[in-house]
Amino acid sequence: MDSPLLLAALSSLLLLLALYLALGKRRRSYPPVAGTVLHQLLNWGRLPEYLTELSRRYRTFRMLTPTCNYVYTVDPANVEYILRTNFANYGKGAMTHEVMEDLLGDGIFGVDGTKWRHQRKVASFEFSTRMLRDYSSGVFRDMDTQLAGIVAAAAAAGERLSMEDLFTRSTLDSIFKIGFGVNLGALSGSNSNSNQEGAAFARAFDDASEQVLYRFFDPLWKAKRLLNVLSEAAMKRWVRTINDFVYAVIDKKIEQMGRDGQEFVRELS
Repeated sequence: MDSPLLLAALSSLLLLLALYLALGKRRRSYPPVAGTVLHQLLNWGRLPEYLTELSRRYRTFRMLTPTCNYVYTVDPANVEYILRTNFANYGKGAMTHEVMEDLLGDGIFGVDGTKWRHQRKVASFEFSTRMLRDYSSGVFRDMDTQLAGIVAAAAAAGERLSMEDLFTRSTLDSIFKIGFGVNLGALSGSNSNSNQEGAAFARAFDDASEQVLYRFFDPLWKAKRLLNVLSEAAMKRWVRTINDFVYAVIDKKIEQMGRDGQEFVRELS
């Protein structure tokens, strides 16, 4: 990961220009400006805490960048308006898709319009099946029990835990168990070969997700990707690890389904 302080210095001149252009525009009703990308980079190590503090103070606010303004809100009325009442007006846009494409491709979290509707329809159809719902509920209950055991053990020993890390790993375990029938082992930290591969995948996915977030604050990320240097060189390695693991899981699942189908045919005959 590149130094946030270096990025802050590189962004400051562009930010001054953006502020000048913003102040020169015709006055309209906007949420208050709570800070800039410079403040976010300086608070990179505690970014969730920093944004939570601003949310408690402003509820809805803007953060300025050299190229655009980001609006943050925790107001329930605004959240409902964005996610339900006027959802079509709040697409992710081409820039967001480009930032996330290396990791998420054309999945539901990175697309708009027809592609989003197709992804949404497929997902809703899968989770509307009662058998899958029942199976998913069982997986989530098992994961809750495992997670509660880890927290209880840490509490008894007086140890500190990162709940964000635990929730991320339990989510990955749940998704892979439901989607592929594979025990990823990210939460348990098992040392078996398969779970070591799963742990490597989980680390790569976590690092790549952080780099995707970092791209929103880094005006030079495209140049670094083109030159394959610094954090973008690492991003390529993480994505390769993710793809290799996921495609291996899919291939094994296809082989297993083929064997199961052959056994079923033999039993019928």
